[in-house]
Amino acid sequence: MPDLEKVDLTNCDREPIHLLGAIQPGGFLIAVSTDWIIARVSKNIRDLLGHDPEDLIGSPLPNYVPASLLHDLRNRVSYLSAPDMVERLFACQIGTSGQPYDVAIHFSGGQIVIEAEPGTAHAGDATNSVRAMMARLDQAKDISAFYREGARQVRALLGYDRVMVYKFAGSGAGEVVAEVAKSGIGSFLGLHYPASDIPRQARALYKRNLVRIVRDVASEPVPIVPAFDPAGMPLDLSLSILRSVSPIHIEYLKNMGVGATLSISIVVDDELWGLFACHNYSPRSPTFERRSVCELFAQMFSMRLESRERRQIVEYERRARDISDQLLGAVASDETLLNDPDWLGDILTSAIPADGVGVWINGNYAFSGVTPPTEDFRRIVRALNGTAAGRVYTTDHIGSLISDAGSFADRAAGLLAIPISRSPRDYVILFRSELKQSVRWAGDPHKPIEYGPNGPRLTPRESSEEWKETVDGHSEPFTPSELRVAETLRATLIEVVLRLADEAAAERRQSTARQEMLIAELNHRVRNILGVIRGLIRQSQPDSPEVREFVRLVDGRIHALARAHNQITDDHWGPAPLNALIEAEAAAFAADRQSAIIATGDPVLLNPQAYSTMALVIHELVTNSTKYGSLSGGGEVQISWSRNAQDDLVFVWQETGGPPVMPPKRKGFGTTIVNRSVPYDLGGSATIDYAVEGVRAEFCIPARHVSQPKTYGASLVRTQRPTISSQQVIDPHMLERKRILLVEDSLIIALDAEDILNRFGADVLTASTPEAAHDILDKERVDFAILDINLGDQTSFGIADRLAELNVPFFFASGYGEQASLPMQHRSTAVVQKPYTTHNIASAIEHFYG
Repeated sequence: MPDLEKVDLTNCDREPIHLLGAIQPGGFLIAVSTDWIIARVSKNIRDLLGHDPEDLIGSPLPNYVPASLLHDLRNRVSYLSAPDMVERLFACQIGTSGQPYDVAIHFSGGQIVIEAEPGTAHAGDATNSVRAMMARLDQAKDISAFYREGARQVRALLGYDRVMVYKFAGSGAGEVVAEVAKSGIGSFLGLHYPASDIPRQARALYKRNLVRIVRDVASEPVPIVPAFDPAGMPLDLSLSILRSVSPIHIEYLKNMGVGATLSISIVVDDELWGLFACHNYSPRSPTFERRSVCELFAQMFSMRLESRERRQIVEYERRARDISDQLLGAVASDETLLNDPDWLGDILTSAIPADGVGVWINGNYAFSGVTPPTEDFRRIVRALNGTAAGRVYTTDHIGSLISDAGSFADRAAGLLAIPISRSPRDYVILFRSELKQSVRWAGDPHKPIEYGPNGPRLTPRESSEEWKETVDGHSEPFTPSELRVAETLRATLIEVVLRLADEAAAERRQSTARQEMLIAELNHRVRNILGVIRGLIRQSQPDSPEVREFVRLVDGRIHALARAHNQITDDHWGPAPLNALIEAEAAAFAADRQSAIIATGDPVLLNPQAYSTMALVIHELVTNSTKYGSLSGGGEVQISWSRNAQDDLVFVWQETGGPPVMPPKRKGFGTTIVNRSVPYDLGGSATIDYAVEGVRAEFCIPARHVSQPKTYGASLVRTQRPTISSQQVIDPHMLERKRILLVEDSLIIALDAEDILNRFGADVLTASTPEAAHDILDKERVDFAILDINLGDQTSFGIADRLAELNVPFFFASGYGEQASLPMQHRSTAVVQKPYTTHNIASAIEHFYG
């Protein structure tokens, strides 16, 4: 198998690699300094240059190699821009024998290492070779065929007796997953090799030097002279194509009867996935050019392999996410499903294969499928509480978690535990039954270290005969993809479970934030619609005085409705003040009699359900009073609220001073809302008395719908922006001779805003896109700008940046109002909430010119 480094394997996890100071015969090595003075050479250099190695040390390289080669070498050195790069030259003439050489060049410890080995006169076409090899590889239907085709292509190119695809497990052990060999030499397919065969340091080196070759197991290495530099350091041969290998590995190969080997690294996702391992039972030395082609093929093979594995993982995890969504949707509508282990087991095992599922929540447990006995399940949960409880935990051997697990290993040998609470308490555990399998090792894996001829190091196995081990008490391991899916399922389950537990606050805040975003989007759209409707009405002024008056009234009411909507949705979704609701309804439907509506009571908040219900009730009361009651004449309405002994909210509506009251002759929809909404929707009570002197209505809202406002101000929880007061007195001539840039993508809303600005004496330049706005700024001088934030699929932030550079004041406009999301550099800029009105535009500009 692949070679071992020269390490003291009694401490193989800690000892660094001692790099060998020798190369294999058949080639030569020259190490030069950057000024091309020879620093070190291989001992056999005499055969090529006709000089003793000692005579060459300190001599200029140009004295011994052709000028053309020196030119090419200098060019190649300039390509070595990244660590671990090796440049290649083929069919080079060095000596006078006419023998072409293939050359490799790389950096090592501040020196340039030049290696050469005999080659052929003409290099092959690597591009066409690899293209043909990849075309055959891409035809493989499944992963096993893919592995085998890769081995077949390497053997076809290099001609070794046996070519294997060797795959590393997470533990470092390896398995032969594919093999192509000549007949009559046996098979290694399916054999496992312990991690100690290829230590950690050797695997790290395989990532740096992708092709490793032993041409002749029986050959004697050629030393490098001098062995150490003036600092006492050996030459680092990590990237050498000729470097010799550990005598331990040579002993290992001789025990196998192998005469020559070659390995090519398979690197997937920047990790050593495995190797192409080539064995020959006699010496073999493929040319450097052919090895380079195989290296390129292995890199392409790695990319294709990574792509195939990722496609499999993506498809598997996509299906698992669909299952997770189904789980979340089902439990969200029926939380009792969490107590149904059969249902939970079915849906979880459709994502992660398992033989049984155990659920443990608040000390209660339930099972589905094949699981351990109850008391053993309790022991498992207690043991899990001692592990990292906030993460998914998995083992293919429960015996490593608790003692005496062998008694139930036939039912549950491995587990995957998904914690569904933040403290070590609640779990969903998937169990896998024992997988009795005969693992075929290439020698006994339990005796890897003995004293041998090379000292207290790993002794190579004296035989590669198959050694079988029956693995008891283990299940099929859970894969990394299954662990990622388990983490996704854990997040889903926690989202549901925390809704029922005392730890749900943080999760609820996230859910509330998402809900607020959706509501803000809805409110934004509603405000834009109201703006368009109001703009249509204002732009459609008829000639008839009667109709014009009607249009004015409708426009005023739509404006009032827009204000009411803004007040209801002004803050984040949650409890809202009762007095704001009364003011909004009064402004919308009793604009001329607002002073006749007198409201008294301590500040209270109603939750969204109660707020919506009372909005309907007060709307009907105000509307009816405006038409028939005290607000239709010179009377007034007294509104009061207080808490009773049960902390419920008692809300009283009392009309006085109006025309005599007559009970309604029919029970209309409005009457139904007043009488039934609070009892039906809120579980409270409602009474209404149509007394002659004035209507009196009383509602009792249960305490669970009512809360007190917090004492701290909004400034503690909101981004600070300029405040635009609704009570400011506006100078109607503030915009005389001002040039205003209006950026608005809705024509109707733009026309409405233009009319407002024109009434203030402004000269308006309107643009519907960022491009048009920039064109105006290129040609015109502007004094102020109003920027709608959302312009179709674009925003006005780029225009804002330019205005800031030009020192032109501006404000934003949006249906989101204060909840609009602004980039950091514009967080302090005012945002006017749509629809545009005379007051909000003037108030915003007053902030700059007042």
